[in-house]
Amino acid sequence: MPWDLACERNWLSAERLALTTEQKSAEGIVGCELGRRPERFPSMGLKDGRSHLSRDSASASVGQRPLWDERAVGETKEDAPEQEQRLMERVLERSNLICALRQVKSNAGSPGADGMSVEALSGHLRQHWPELRERLLRGQYQPQPVRRVAIPKAGGGRRTLGIPSVVDRFIQQALLQVLQRDWDASFSAHSFGFRPNRSAHMALACAQEYLSAGYSWVVDVDLEKFFDRVNHDKLMARVKQRVADTRVLKLIERYLKAGALSAGKLHATEEGTPQGGPLSPLLANLLLDDLDKELERRGHRFARYADDCNVYVRSHKAGQRVLAGVTKYLERVLKLKVNEAKSAVDRPWKRKFLGFSFTARRPNRRRVADAAIKRFKDQVRQITRRTSGVTLSEVLAQLRVYLKGWKNYFGFSQTHSRFQELDKWIVRRLRCYLWKQWGRRGYRELRALGVSRELAWHTSKSAHGPWRLSRSPALSFALPGRYFRARGLPSLYDCATAT
Repeated sequence: MPWDLACERNWLSAERLALTTEQKSAEGIVGCELGRRPERFPSMGLKDGRSHLSRDSASASVGQRPLWDERAVGETKEDAPEQEQRLMERVLERSNLICALRQVKSNAGSPGADGMSVEALSGHLRQHWPELRERLLRGQYQPQPVRRVAIPKAGGGRRTLGIPSVVDRFIQQALLQVLQRDWDASFSAHSFGFRPNRSAHMALACAQEYLSAGYSWVVDVDLEKFFDRVNHDKLMARVKQRVADTRVLKLIERYLKAGALSAGKLHATEEGTPQGGPLSPLLANLLLDDLDKELERRGHRFARYADDCNVYVRSHKAGQRVLAGVTKYLERVLKLKVNEAKSAVDRPWKRKFLGFSFTARRPNRRRVADAAIKRFKDQVRQITRRTSGVTLSEVLAQLRVYLKGWKNYFGFSQTHSRFQELDKWIVRRLRCYLWKQWGRRGYRELRALGVSRELAWHTSKSAHGPWRLSRSPALSFALPGRYFRARGLPSLYDCATAT
């Protein structure tokens, strides 16, 4: 998954947001949606990790439908002795909804099957939230089908996404925030994907510790179309072990079986959890937690990030046994299929994990995988293509955004020589771009930048192409790296060595 890796989901706790005093836009919107005036929010305190809402003394006028029903919003732990049966009330607490709305709006994203955009969500909730809330509390809410789209995968091929409607994303996000708090503590310490206070970098550091301890063979387990092949019965059996509220159970099952719209046709979803909704990663972690516990029971050393799992052993023979055992467990117990073509037992420096690999010599340092370098160059080529017809300033602006995200993730590498090479390569790409833009005025531009008359003349009349000339003495003198740095181009090497 690179997931996109640089675009990893950022989970925010409802408690922290509830304490924020500057709750302007999102709190005001949800306040209006739930029938309160945004300037008259009661103060919220925290106890036992949950927010406590003060009662609204104002009652609805006779003949008018009350827009704010405290019983519908949820009660505190003291008021709800059967807390496990009142999970839906916790999901619909106002502080939790505020957090969910903010997260959905910050994630943005494409519209679902109904065509509603994220920007239209607030207005829709103002008008329809009381009805939606009532249906959720009665266990009668029916999700809409997801919109099925296919996007290119980083390693080639296509990945299928199921994009829920923005209303369903809002409800899923509210449900995720409560379930994540309840379930996360029971998950394995070796699971790092889509969990609060955990990251891909932590998974890589864990793998590096195994290498340092002498476990220099890796069992790279690749699950074939994992999100598309999750067995609903297996998944719901594990959800029922943790959730007693039948309304929540029905809601999750309906999300799994909501169907998918593709090319105007509705397709039933008998298996899989649509990759694209907020709830899918948590459900994936719940199912694969059985694999984690089995690996721990067998005493294996492993690191898992979503459906990417690496097990570290001391020999190739041991790795073959582990791969056979894990494959048998996944297919028989969890009804998941292992991709035999992509799974292998090999040296860690010959494999990639979350976009990284390792050096062969000890200490095995982290390095950017060759496949990630190739994807990086492809993206930079796209931004700096010489037929784009935009100014250098616009090209540099696009590069700044992309390079910033890339270095934030891959700056975790411990081998920075590749970053120097990439910096020089990017400068050459920009020299080509400018030389192509200059066209016939190349001689005048070189002279204006201080190149001698003879050198500028020979360069402008050269039969060589832009890429060959990008290393010529004239362009190297006229357009050094500092020329582009002064115009806002970040340096991958300088930023990496600074961290």
